[in-house]
Amino acid sequence: MPASASDSLNVTLATSLADLPFAGKGGKPGFDKKTSDGLTALGLVTVGDLLRHFPRRYEDRTRFDRIPNQQTDGPLCLRGEVTDAQLKYMPGQKRRFFEATLEDPEGDVLSGRIVLRWFNMPYISKLIAVGQVLVVYGQPKEKGRRLVMDHPDYEIIESDGDSESVEIHMDRITPVYPLTSGLNQKTLRALTYQVLETITDEDLPDRLPENAWEDREWFRARAMREIHFPKSAEALETARHYLGLEEFTLLQLDLLRRRADREAEGGVIHAGPGALLDRFLTSLPFSPTKAQARSIDEVRQDLASARPMNRLLQGDVGSGKTLVATAAMLLGVEAGFDAALMAPTQILAEQHYLNLKGWLEPLGITVKLRTGSRKEEGGDLPLFAAADVTGGAPLGTITVGTHALIHGDASDFENPLGVVVVDEQHKFGVAQREALAAQGARPDVLIMTATPIPRTLTLSIYGDLDVSIIDELPKGRGKIITGIRETSKTEAAAQFIRDQLSEGRQAYIVYPLIEESEKVKSAAATVEFELWEKRFAGSRCGLLHGRMTSEEKDAVMIAFRAGEIQVLVSTTVIEVGVDVPNANLMLIYNAERFGLAQLHQLRGRIGRGAHKSYCILMIDPENIEAKARLKVLEETRDGFRIAEADLAIRGPGEVLGTAQSGLPDLKFPEFLADYAMIQRAREIAQQMMTAETET
Repeated sequence: MPASASDSLNVTLATSLADLPFAGKGGKPGFDKKTSDGLTALGLVTVGDLLRHFPRRYEDRTRFDRIPNQQTDGPLCLRGEVTDAQLKYMPGQKRRFFEATLEDPEGDVLSGRIVLRWFNMPYISKLIAVGQVLVVYGQPKEKGRRLVMDHPDYEIIESDGDSESVEIHMDRITPVYPLTSGLNQKTLRALTYQVLETITDEDLPDRLPENAWEDREWFRARAMREIHFPKSAEALETARHYLGLEEFTLLQLDLLRRRADREAEGGVIHAGPGALLDRFLTSLPFSPTKAQARSIDEVRQDLASARPMNRLLQGDVGSGKTLVATAAMLLGVEAGFDAALMAPTQILAEQHYLNLKGWLEPLGITVKLRTGSRKEEGGDLPLFAAADVTGGAPLGTITVGTHALIHGDASDFENPLGVVVVDEQHKFGVAQREALAAQGARPDVLIMTATPIPRTLTLSIYGDLDVSIIDELPKGRGKIITGIRETSKTEAAAQFIRDQLSEGRQAYIVYPLIEESEKVKSAAATVEFELWEKRFAGSRCGLLHGRMTSEEKDAVMIAFRAGEIQVLVSTTVIEVGVDVPNANLMLIYNAERFGLAQLHQLRGRIGRGAHKSYCILMIDPENIEAKARLKVLEETRDGFRIAEADLAIRGPGEVLGTAQSGLPDLKFPEFLADYAMIQRAREIAQQMMTAETET
């Protein structure tokens, strides 16, 4: 863009994209409807939104890969001319696909040609034509005697000699942005380029203190320009690290401010003298582990302080988190407050209810249950045997429930709500946890998770919380032997299960899907169920999945827990479920489709009793990488080591899975695995927080 035009524009981060003079074609302001709708769909309304919409990858268009003569291990960026283009039909079907042949004019007899294919996208036939020059990005694979690239990213290169177009789109490290319908790469790339040419460095001020980045030649404006249109691979890497540090520093600063605001409000002492807790611990037929005792002490100190408790309790499945939570609630009850425990499912809430009732009613504590379908103080529950307890006059009340607890109010509790425990925190959103806490007068909050969280995620997601870790299992837990087998060995695995069933044990068989899918190559629970029934003739099999009603799920789990069902064929719905100590075997089919942490969580359903337990991970024989990835599960039961490995392999987006964590939409989630960066961000944020409080 000419310098004089740039100088005449007053473009800031707050400027609406629609108001930019170069927004439309031919220098006219305003977008066409498709482009406008596409920008809106991506949340790009202002210049600031546009500049924070970072590329998802880059193509080095200073050079292109030669079209190979065989398939490759990874994707390539190719440039060539379309020499053939046809819309075809699948043999014997009405489904259509578009096929284009791309040739490299400099290719030799053995190479220089590749077939591009798009299935169920006939509109592409109207976009790509013979004679066009394309840049494509994808992985070449051999299909019969041809080299094929299915559904590649592509861009049509105009041969109009426009030097500005070449400057933006070619002969450089070229950004490739996330898109949506109606918006194409060239439009978005050109718009971003023109904005960066127009906006000044003063409109992109630093958000980090001066000493945050050692190299003072780097600052925010430079990083923003380099991340969109890098001059070199090295400059791009530095820009990403600079902006990643900025993002995590501001995240840490927000967490520190949140914590400071909470502490400024003050809290209430919710700890009784501890006589009730001592009676409870003495009544148990076992002693708490050192890790449990340490966690109880940490919680007790919080409850005895006027500073509000917000503590995260981490521990593997079966590590004894419920014991620590019970101790917290007893201290609150003894001080004259009510306590509440919220669980993600009715089955789990009922299990907690019965456990607490058996433990605490002999001490005179009333335990209530509140779920979507039940609101009661006692009575038998169909999933569990009735508790045979005796008790004196109640000292206080503990209410166990599901999301139904959120929909009540303070009047539902006999005394002020002083202690709130949230189990399996990742199943609840931040707002849901806060809604329960809001029913009390600044109650102390204990959040429990059986999903081990890598330390970088703990700092980033729960940086405003104190953390207790139960890093040992109680004595008497059965040993779990984990083995990886190919799905071709299913019959051998079935025979092993038969041997265990003959000894009176029970088994889980877990599938990633409920029903078969055209898009995903994987076995499904509903389809395979009948096969397992045939394999285990003489034993009763049950089927459990997420599309069943609560009543249907309850009925199946009642029968499995009672031993009436010997083999439970299920999806991951059992990930958070009841304890069945007699179930000592789990076979997970297509284990390569699960993350390591989720497999570890599933495996935690067995090993709950005294029997030696077995977890068999069945993998696709063609998936060579799966065995190496899953090896860590054979080697250890250390959930934190497994979680770190999972984070390194799959990245934080896949590990976290949902927005329930409360983590914002990060632009640089890959740095969640960089402990040094997260620690540095924490230090800078504390420095900034100190500066704020001193001014």
